Amino acid sequence: MTGDARRIAETVARVSYGRLLAMLASRSRDIAAAEDALADAFASALDTWPDRGVPAAPEAWLLTAARNRLRNGYRYRQVRDAARQEIERRIEERAAADGDSFPDERLKLLFICAHPAIHPAVRTPLMLQTVLGLDAARIAGAFLVAPATMGQRLVRAKAKIRDAGIRFAVPAGHDLPDRLGDVLDAVYAAYGTGWDSVPGAAPGVETLTDEAIFLGRLLVGLMPDQPEARGLLALMLYCEARRAARRTRDGRFVPLAEQDPALWSRDMIIEAEGLLTSAARSARFGRFQCEAAIQSVHVQRPFTGRINHDALKVLYDLLAAHAPSIGVLIGRAAAALEAGHPETALRHLDDVRSDATERYQPYWVTRAHALAALRRFAEARPCLRTAIGLTEDGAVRAYLLTLDERWATAG
Repeated sequence: MTGDARRIAETVARVSYGRLLAMLASRSRDIAAAEDALADAFASALDTWPDRGVPAAPEAWLLTAARNRLRNGYRYRQVRDAARQEIERRIEERAAADGDSFPDERLKLLFICAHPAIHPAVRTPLMLQTVLGLDAARIAGAFLVAPATMGQRLVRAKAKIRDAGIRFAVPAGHDLPDRLGDVLDAVYAAYGTGWDSVPGAAPGVETLTDEAIFLGRLLVGLMPDQPEARGLLALMLYCEARRAARRTRDGRFVPLAEQDPALWSRDMIIEAEGLLTSAARSARFGRFQCEAAIQSVHVQRPFTGRINHDALKVLYDLLAAHAPSIGVLIGRAAAALEAGHPETALRHLDDVRSDATERYQPYWVTRAHALAALRRFAEARPCLRTAIGLTEDGAVRAYLLTLDERWATAG
């Protein structure tokens, strides 16, 4: 029974942590206190469930326990402030019941975490941790910084929220567009974390892609006039459409160029194309629309029999000019390599190299392929081995090892 209770508690923690924290923080307005209360609730569950049995509704039990912990904590520290906060909470809940247009508590908290008083560099990481339940190490990997650095940033952000008394109030409708960019970044980062997760990883990680797509749909419904919301949903659907083709039946990794298009989800691609087309009618450039357009070029291969490299170059140049990032710039190098220009790819890679790329696996994979295309295998293999060392996915690592063996004999 002990093992079952622990397993259920761990599963609820992985799958429901973000949702539970969103409900707690939306009431308490103190992210750090909500996290502490939820941690105590999980600890209490591990102490009591093995003896008393797992409750019929584990999430409800945890939420009640955490809320009781929050109430006791406030009452223990400052009765007067606790009373004032309770009154304000009830007023806000009454106002929310009368006119709250948010269809999901997590979506609401995402917009709250995009408050202009919070430093822009930490808004998206804060959302990923407090709303979507990612730990500091995984967030740090997504932002190419050390876990300790990211952890310090998040602690400072929560302290500022508490000390400055930043109100956990639902932003007015006219404030939503200004906060949308940070929310889209968080949803996409969550999707990317789930997409890159090792097969067989914890359920909480595996379901991140579904959570991100669900939130993307809610954003489109909440803000139908915002083309970037449609662009993000289209981008995620294009990527998700290829999920079944990324592995063979025995689990081997299949790169995009070698995937069987018959395994791609036709329905998802059609939906993504419709979203991208409707977003394009706004005639407003957006990063996610542009990235979705790149994916659209790739899904045309089964119909045209080729990749439109000219279109990819134009799109990547647009991204590099308007929304440069390490991922975008390395993607531009990979597109140049795929178009048959390895020298250009290497120049792009040389331009982007920095401390952040030293532990960024896609950089080393792309560099290795560019050098191999020039038959400079003695230089390519050390780059490939660096990439292998940075690869967590066993199937991708096995694929790269076969390349290393092939290049050893070719050189």
